[in-house]
Amino acid sequence: MSEHLVALAGNPNVGKSTVFNALTGLRQHTGNWAGKTVGGAEGRFSHDGLDIILEDIPGTYSLNPGSGEENAAADFLYFGGAEAAVVVCDASCLERSLGLALRVIEAVPKTMVCVNLMDEAESRGIEVDTEKLGELLGVPVVGMAARSGRGLTEMKDDLCSLLRSDEPGCRVAVKLPEILEEAVTALGEVLPESGVSARTAALRILSGDEDFTKKAGWGDIPEISEVTEHLSTEGWDSEKTADEISAAFMRRAGEIVSEAVCETRNSDRRDRMLDNIFLSRRFGIPVMIVLLGFILWLTIVGANYPSKLLGEALFALGSTMSDGLNSVGAPWWLEGVLIQGIYRTLAWVVSVMLPPMAIFFPLFTLLEDAGYLPRAAFELDGCFRCANACGKQAITMAMGFGCNACGVTGCRIIDSPRERLIAILTNSFVPCNGRFPTLIAVITMFFVTAGGMASSLLSSLILLGVIMLGAVMTLIVSKLLSVTVLRGEASSFTLELPPYRKPQLLKVLVRSVLDRTVLVLGRACTAAVPCGLVIWLMANVSPGGISLLERFSDVLSPAGELMGLDGMILLAFLLGFPANEIVMSVIIMGYLSGNRLTELAELSQLRELLTVNGWTVRTAVCMMIFTLFHFPCATTCLTVKKETGSIKWTVASFMLPVFVGVLLCIGVNAAMKYFV
Repeated sequence: MSEHLVALAGNPNVGKSTVFNALTGLRQHTGNWAGKTVGGAEGRFSHDGLDIILEDIPGTYSLNPGSGEENAAADFLYFGGAEAAVVVCDASCLERSLGLALRVIEAVPKTMVCVNLMDEAESRGIEVDTEKLGELLGVPVVGMAARSGRGLTEMKDDLCSLLRSDEPGCRVAVKLPEILEEAVTALGEVLPESGVSARTAALRILSGDEDFTKKAGWGDIPEISEVTEHLSTEGWDSEKTADEISAAFMRRAGEIVSEAVCETRNSDRRDRMLDNIFLSRRFGIPVMIVLLGFILWLTIVGANYPSKLLGEALFALGSTMSDGLNSVGAPWWLEGVLIQGIYRTLAWVVSVMLPPMAIFFPLFTLLEDAGYLPRAAFELDGCFRCANACGKQAITMAMGFGCNACGVTGCRIIDSPRERLIAILTNSFVPCNGRFPTLIAVITMFFVTAGGMASSLLSSLILLGVIMLGAVMTLIVSKLLSVTVLRGEASSFTLELPPYRKPQLLKVLVRSVLDRTVLVLGRACTAAVPCGLVIWLMANVSPGGISLLERFSDVLSPAGELMGLDGMILLAFLLGFPANEIVMSVIIMGYLSGNRLTELAELSQLRELLTVNGWTVRTAVCMMIFTLFHFPCATTCLTVKKETGSIKWTVASFMLPVFVGVLLCIGVNAAMKYFV
C-alpha cells in the first residue's frame, strides 16, 4: 500500500482539528487559543487502498511572512513534500476562509476544499452550492459537518481520486495591481525551477520573506534585489505589497462567494444579540466576572464532599498498606518512606486536586466550546494593550487558573517574542488549581462565619476578589516589564471570534478529563513523590533531638514574622515547590511536631490548631497574599526553561512573584498592625 503525504490547512476556528480527529482518530484540541494547535500534528488513515499521512499544519489566515503560524504553515506547504493539500473552510463565513484557500490552490498542484460546519451554516440560513464552488475554484469541493461525521466518506473518496489523478491540478491566478504583476512576471523569469511554482515563490519573496531562496536551496539571486528596489522606489515596501496581495485574494474570494453562497435570512442575528451583552463596554467585563465567580462557586460547593470522601478512602488504603508492611516485618524506615512519606503526600495531592479539577476544567471547557473564551480575551485586550502587552495574554492567563505550566505553554500563540516573554513571566500571578484548596480553606476558616449557601457564596466572592487582585497585579507587572527590561509597544494581532455553538457535552467531558485533569494531576503526582521523601526525612532526622523541620523553621522565623507569617509557613512553601497542594499539609505536620503528613477531619479542628500556633486574621490575610504571589511550582519552572531556553528568564519567573509577594506581605502586615 503506497503512502501519500497530505497537508491539512485552514483558518483558526474552522474545525480543522475536528476534521483531523475524524480522519485519524487522534485527540487534537480545537480552536486558536492556548492549548490548541500552534504546532503541527501528524496522523494516519487508510482508504480505498491508499495509506495517507495527514499533517495538521497550524491554523493561519494567510501565507504572507508574519507570525510563527503563518511561517510554519507556508514552509510546510512549500517545502514539506506534501503531495496534496486539503483546505478546511467555514461554511458560515466562507469568504474569509477562501482567501487562504486560493493561496493554497495556487501553491500546491493537487488541492481540495472541505467546506466544514455545513450544519451550522444551514441552521443560520446560509446555503453553499458546493458544485458551483468547485467549478469556480477548479478543484474538488466537498461539504461536511465533521463533528457529526457528515460528508466524511465523500471527502475520503475525493481525496483518494485526487491523489490518483495524473493531472497537474488547477492553479488560480488572482489579478494583482499592474506593478505587482510586472514584478511577479520578472521574478518568475529568473527563479529556478523547483517544486514551488515561480508565481508562488515570487509572491512570497515580494511579501518580505528574505530567507525564501535559502529555504528553496537556490542561493543568491541578484535579480531579486533589483525587482524589490524598483518596487521600493515606486513606494511599494514589503509590508504594503503583502497587504495588497492579501487584499487581491480576498477580493477574488468575495466574487466567488457572491456566486456560490445564498443567505435566506440574517444569519448573524443571534450572535449579534449575544455579543451585544458579552462584548458590551458596559456589561462585558461584569458579565465575565460573574461567569468566573459562578464557576468558582460551583467548584467550591461541588468539590468539598467528594474531596473529603476521596481523602478518607486513600488514607484508609494507606493504613492498610502500612499494616501489611508491618505484618511482614518490614523495617520501620521503609514503611515510613513508602507510606508515611511518599504515599501520604500523593494521597493528599490527589484528594485535594482531583475533585476541584474534575469540576473546574469541564465548566471552563464548556465556555470555551460555546465560543465565549476568545470573547473574554477580546474584552481584556484593551487592558493588556494599556500595559503594552498582547491581548492574547488574557487567554494564557485564564489557562493559568487550571495549571500555570499549561498557561506558560499556551504563550506560544503570542507572536511577539517580547510580549510572549511578558506573558510567561507573569503567568503565575494568577492562582493555579493547586493553590485554590489553601485559599479556600483560609477563607472559610477566618472570614466566613455563616453556614450553608451563604457561606459558599461569601467564600466565592472573597476568592473572586483574590483572583481579581492577581489579574490586576498581572497588568501592573506587565506594564513595569514593558517600560524597563522588556521595552516596546503593544503589537496588533488577529483573534477569531467563532460563532456561538452548542457545546458537545460528552466530548467536553472526555477532553477536559483526559487532556487536562489527568495531565495536570499526573505532573503534580510526579513532583510530589520526591517531595514526600524529603518531607519525611526532614521530619524524622533529628540531630540533637530537634528535627530538621523545626531547625529550618527557626532559621526562617525572622523573615516570616516580618511578612506577618512564621518560619513554619515559609518552610512549607519551600517544601511545596514540587507541588503547591501540600503546603497546608506540611504546616499541619510541623505544628503537630509529627513525622508524617497529617489530615484533619474538620476545618474547625484545623482553625483551632492554627489559632493555637499564633494565627490571627492578619496572618490569614498575609497567608492568602503569599499563596497568590510566590514562586511557581517545579513543573512550571521546568516549562519556562523549555519555552524560553534560558536559565536567566527561568530564574526571573521564579523571583518576580516572590518579590511582589514579600513586599505586599510586609506592607499589609505593617498596615494591619498599625490600623487594626
